Order: sequence, then structure tokens, then C-alpha cells
Amino acid sequence: MNEEFRRTRRRRIVETVQVVDTMTETVIGHLGNLSESGLMLIASAPLVDDALYQLRFHLRDAPQHTSPIEVGAHLLWQDRASVPGQTWTGFRFIAMPEDGMLHLRQWLDSPEAGAE
Repeated sequence: MNEEFRRTRRRRIVETVQVVDTMTETVIGHLGNLSESGLMLIASAPLVDDALYQLRFHLRDAPQHTSPIEVGAHLLWQDRASVPGQTWTGFRFIAMPEDGMLHLRQWLDSPEAGAE
């Protein structure tokens, strides 16, 4: 039996949260789930294996925070989705400003957080 082990809890994203590549200022997909250490992106644009990205997204259900979260992230894996033109991708965070990490932790700890 193959069981996946995750060190950090993750929260599935219910609403569409677009993710922008800040180097090109283009939307590259939307969040699938999110944790303190990374995210799963449902990509709608081609991405480069093992590359570093600068990403931005806004957690709408965190009203006390109006600014988006910006992260440096490493693309760890990609897998073709069942929907044509989409790819499931896994990113590990490599850099995030302290206020972004605080915002993310508060969002993950909120009562609405359906941790997986």
C-alpha cells in the first residue's frame, strides 16, 4: 500500500483563487489546495519542470487582510488533469514575507478552514 505523508495540514480551496506569475503578470491557473509549505495549482498555462516561480494570490475569505500573498515557489511535479489544457502542479514555498506567512497561518487556523 502506498500512503502519502504530509508534514503540514492543507486546506482545500472552495472558491476560485487565481494565481498570477508576477514575472509576466499573467494568470497561470487557480489554487487547488494550500498549506504553510506549498500549494497545488491547477495550471492553465504551460509551466517548466523544476523551475522557480514568483507567485501572487489573494485569499478572499480572510477579510482582515486586503493585500495578496506573494511567494517564491519551486515547481516540484506536474500531472496532466482530465480537463484538456489543465495540469495539476505541486509547488514548495521557498520564500514568503513574514506578513504573508502570518496571513496564511491565520487563514489556515480560521474556523472555516476545512483542513485535509
